[in-house]
Amino acid sequence: MSRRRRSGAREGRPDTDGEPALSLGQMVRNHVLSKIEAGEWAEGARIPSETQLVDLLGVSRMTVHIALRDLSAEGVLVRRQGAGTFVAPRRSQSTFLELRNIHDEIEARGNRHSTEVLKLETVFCDLALATELNVPPGSAVFHSVLLHRENDRPLQIEDRFVNPRFSPDYLEQDYTRITPNVHLMAAGPLEEVEHVIQAVPADDTTRALLDMATGDPVLLLRRRTWSRGMIASSARLLHPGTRFSLAGRMRVAR
Repeated sequence: MSRRRRSGAREGRPDTDGEPALSLGQMVRNHVLSKIEAGEWAEGARIPSETQLVDLLGVSRMTVHIALRDLSAEGVLVRRQGAGTFVAPRRSQSTFLELRNIHDEIEARGNRHSTEVLKLETVFCDLALATELNVPPGSAVFHSVLLHRENDRPLQIEDRFVNPRFSPDYLEQDYTRITPNVHLMAAGPLEEVEHVIQAVPADDTTRALLDMATGDPVLLLRRRTWSRGMIASSARLLHPGTRFSLAGRMRVAR
């Protein structure tokens, strides 16, 4: 489920008084995005190599690699083996996703929602997670893994990391009674949401938790939310692809 380094003897609530510096991974992201938004790197243009970005920004090769990999997964860049990394064409989106509470969605269908808490812990960020949350590597953050059921049938694995500066009492909540969505929405105003949707193969743990047949696909929704000027939460929401679909509707101004 999670490849992050767990807390051991260092368990406990992290110090949330300090303001963490911008992570190196976020610095690389900001550099790439600013060049694209300013038009200096046009659609289809090849961007500098990882080695060139390392020399330019003074960061490690791994930091650059992870930042470019994530931007490629988000559709900002296209990586071509043996050719380099290019600015991806802008895509028109025909659908969008609202930030909705799974409890309300299930009840709106006339069904019963229940939650099983699988993990509720403090973990310490590796480089990838630190980049994802825009915190320094080694920072302590909160981690929860929940299994949501609809009429007792597994519907979603919610694997979430939360910035303790945004919600210091996140680990103290009873998530069999409220959802993380409800708690986090009450903790601060929502400013920005990022969604990335992927179809991925299921590992043995995911297949067992979601009661899936061998070979069935998993629909993965990656969601990051911003509030009070920081990344408040990053979640991986996994669904059985044969029993779940995502849809959106928007009104176009005339």
